[in-house]
Amino acid sequence: MGKQKNGSSPSLAKKMGISLVCGLAVGLLLLFARESLMGSGKEAAWKIVNDFLFQDITAQGAEQALGIFYLIGQLFIRALQLIIVPMVFTSITLAIGQISDTRTLGRISAKTLLWFLICSFFALVLACAVGSVLFNAGLFSAQIEGLTGSAGSTGSNPMNVILNMVPANIATAFGSNTAVLAIVFLAVCLGLSMNALGAEKTATLRKLIQELNDVVVVFLNYVVNKFGPFAIFVLLTRTFATYGIDYLKPALTYVIAAVVLLLLYLIVGYPLIVAVGARKNPLTFLKKIGKVAVFGFSTSSSAAALPLNYKTCTEDLGVDDTISSFVLPLGMTINMNGTAIMQVIATVFIAGCAGYSVSLPQLIVIALLALIASAGTPAAPGAGAIVLFTILSGVGFVNEGALLAYSLILAINRPIEMLVTALNVVGDAVTSICVAKSEGLLDDKKYDRV
Repeated sequence: MGKQKNGSSPSLAKKMGISLVCGLAVGLLLLFARESLMGSGKEAAWKIVNDFLFQDITAQGAEQALGIFYLIGQLFIRALQLIIVPMVFTSITLAIGQISDTRTLGRISAKTLLWFLICSFFALVLACAVGSVLFNAGLFSAQIEGLTGSAGSTGSNPMNVILNMVPANIATAFGSNTAVLAIVFLAVCLGLSMNALGAEKTATLRKLIQELNDVVVVFLNYVVNKFGPFAIFVLLTRTFATYGIDYLKPALTYVIAAVVLLLLYLIVGYPLIVAVGARKNPLTFLKKIGKVAVFGFSTSSSAAALPLNYKTCTEDLGVDDTISSFVLPLGMTINMNGTAIMQVIATVFIAGCAGYSVSLPQLIVIALLALIASAGTPAAPGAGAIVLFTILSGVGFVNEGALLAYSLILAINRPIEMLVTALNVVGDAVTSICVAKSEGLLDDKKYDRV
């Protein structure tokens, strides 16, 4: 990927940090202002503010709304989504095209999957342990009132991930941001085929792909550097300003448990894995990966955070293009540590609300289902709550109380999924660092540079 001036990354991280704080502060103030207006019978006043700033203009009945904050946030996310397919395809094709030894590719793939599993294993152990303690303490037994039972959206068979990896139509694969594994498959096939034909026969194609990759990098740098901090402020402010607290009280224990666990794994768990697995300074990692976590938190989309994650890993953390271009897109699709933690805690919470017992064997089944189902979670906002129903069905938590609790999770899960996304994208970076270090493809000078 393209180069960047040394001084720009810390500046971008600082701007994103300021945007995070300001967005949270303004959003919470507006949240309380909303509650005050709604509670004093001034719903019309809040509706005017909401229609002008925050309303989803694509929703039914919002034909007259301006939704300025919604519009700005969506334009930014769409600009990032616009380059996901070309960035993944060109970067992986070029990376694979440079690996002439297929044994090297196989070794990198095996190490990538191993580190994905290691990160997921510790995340699930932590979630199961804490979930079990809270369940046995009777803290997961909220009384849910005023909700309509709903099965929500059901998840598909996680094995479909393998089936969908090989597209039946190349145009369909390139026409959807959700078909990232199919793009990875096509890029790997093209890279290997170019290797088989040799550099001389594929020189023109290589040059075309390289130039397209360079254009993507320029576009990415411009969008992230110029509009990223402001977009983060807008996205966070809108999320909290439009988020009511009516449904939060019955599930306060779930919210606190999920947030604390996710933050613990993000701030302590990942740095420890980097320290042990790559033998690198964990504080340096935290400092440099911070802007990626903030970006993932703000957009609540692993796909939208992928370009900045790639940029940070290669330019700030010293991961070679060969590793980051392969690990990060793959991790965006199947490495969902934050999603797995959330699903375990949510499932145990729902079991407590619905009157089910949770034994150790059931907890193990929940963890395994969370691991498999999270691998099939689309890299888009709201996807984790959808896949949650697959786990509930798998362990038989489907009575009326469970469906009511599931409806509650769907209602309140947006802020938690923002934090989940931060964990997911940082987990991909952790794996790329560990794999690069084991392959001798981690630039220590870049990593250690302040």
